Amino acid sequence: MKKTLATLTATSLAALLGLPAIASADTYVIMANANKLDNGLRHQIEAAGGQVRSYLPQIDVAIVDSDNPNFAAAASAIRGINTVVADMVVEYDIPEPVATFSVDELAANPPNSGDDDAFFDLQWGHDAVDAPEAWDLGYRGAGAVVAVLDSGIDAEHPDIAPNLNVGLSASFVPGEDFNVQPGFYFNHGTHVAGTIAAADNGVGVIGVAPEAEIVAVKVLSEFTGSGSFASIIEGIVYAADIGADVINMSLGADIPHNAPGAAALFVATGRATTYAYQNGVTVLAAAGNDGRDLDHDSSLKSFPAELPHVIAISATAPNGWALDPANTNLDNLASYSNYGQSAIGFAGPGGDFAFPGDDVCNGPVLTLPCFVFDLVISSISEGWSFSAGTSMATPHAAGVAALIIGANGGEMSPAHVEQALRHGADDLGKPGNDDVFGQGRVNALGSLE
Repeated sequence: MKKTLATLTATSLAALLGLPAIASADTYVIMANANKLDNGLRHQIEAAGGQVRSYLPQIDVAIVDSDNPNFAAAASAIRGINTVVADMVVEYDIPEPVATFSVDELAANPPNSGDDDAFFDLQWGHDAVDAPEAWDLGYRGAGAVVAVLDSGIDAEHPDIAPNLNVGLSASFVPGEDFNVQPGFYFNHGTHVAGTIAAADNGVGVIGVAPEAEIVAVKVLSEFTGSGSFASIIEGIVYAADIGADVINMSLGADIPHNAPGAAALFVATGRATTYAYQNGVTVLAAAGNDGRDLDHDSSLKSFPAELPHVIAISATAPNGWALDPANTNLDNLASYSNYGQSAIGFAGPGGDFAFPGDDVCNGPVLTLPCFVFDLVISSISEGWSFSAGTSMATPHAAGVAALIIGANGGEMSPAHVEQALRHGADDLGKPGNDDVFGQGRVNALGSLE
């Protein structure tokens, strides 16, 4: 098994073509001036040949489809409209799975710890963030709602179903349901959701916040991993309006600042993240998997990690954990993780594939190549799998945030959540904020004590 970034992380369209996205000529993101997106403006947009797909006066943004080749010019001439920009469909940096297991292949023997969730002893990330110690104090995330903006979720998965709010779950990807298609294949959103809030029910894995409520908000295609700015904007606003306490966006792309339309789309999506923040939502996003110094690479923007009111999460990992689980450092910066003092909010366990060779280890529960144990195991469609990325680090942080919110009665401002995260985080780099860990690697026990 070849251990390269190409093996574990999908190659972005930007890397292949030198561009971040594919323009969608018939979908537009329209921004109106403040408090101007009223029904009169909507009627004028429709008169210009637009079909309003989403009307978001909360942020003065409309998502509009049109087959009129002159629509952008016509809509731009409407008084009260600030910007009309063609939507872009971005190929996001989605990790790939390693060592997948179906429900039928579930390990029969319980972990050495005696916990009856068969893969729990493989969840070194929970050890790193002291999640079990938080559980022992009675904090398990009950009362917190986490919206997983991703590629949908396997709603029937035994780890996910007990905590999934099916009624609130929704898809903003045309032609795809939030509940992923049946079939044993990797589903990124399910993996993320499992790390956040897989139920402690004697099956598979346990989430960091095993009693938190999950809402699936589909903004990426389950088949391609791509998603439009419009879908993400819609998903963020929707999550805020249904009362989510946390938004987890384990998605990321590096987009040139000078890409056509990019600046306007950043502004529009920033309106959405600001709206979520102002409505009590803590927004977390993956920092990205390109090993870039975000402080000193101004040509690219890490999206959505560098948007307003978004807490970016870098990834940490062990190196050779299966050889000595009790004594291995769990907090190396992952080889692929983006970093940068101005950008990183916190670090979380994301896993890595850097351990050399393909030697086999008789690790807890399973026998696998040693490097696999350094990855993060979680739920996938109809099974479980290991993967690595800042996509895996972010849900660890989201789970800790859910524990904090649940411990405070299910209502907590984002500023107070971040303050609690900062209070409890392990300050592993230079004192205070640093390039690698931001304000520290999240720690559930420290934040709740």
